[in-house]
Amino acid sequence: MSEIKRPSLVKPTLQTRFHIDFDWFRGNDQDWRVYLHSNLCPEHQKIISKMNFEGQVDWVDPLTAEVQRVDGMQHILITHCSKQPGFLSERTAMVDAAFRVFLANGNAPLNSIELGERLNKSPQVILKTFSGFRVYRGLRPCYD
Repeated sequence: MSEIKRPSLVKPTLQTRFHIDFDWFRGNDQDWRVYLHSNLCPEHQKIISKMNFEGQVDWVDPLTAEVQRVDGMQHILITHCSKQPGFLSERTAMVDAAFRVFLANGNAPLNSIELGERLNKSPQVILKTFSGFRVYRGLRPCYD
């Protein structure tokens, strides 16, 4: 039985690290597969549109060497599509851009300052956006 993750009562600060909580994302966003598909590179959008791609694959964390079962589309996004030119642009909305930053870095946690540097956005705006009661695309504080 999996452990239920409860929100922390600790108010996030600029040093609080965030990540994509894929469990929350899958469980709370009815269109999560559609959203993941929209982030694929054009090549993989065509390939996956032609098949029912809902399988899981083994993924090896490059830092810890831990093997995890992950959604296949998530794996393609992290290992291929996020590395393509144009994956992240100035015109990408902040929530989508933050999601893409986490995909591109293998979902390694980042604080608002680090995320602000990558997005060229104010760390305070990022903190305010992702520390409220509403969760955007599974972007949540990562408490160790």
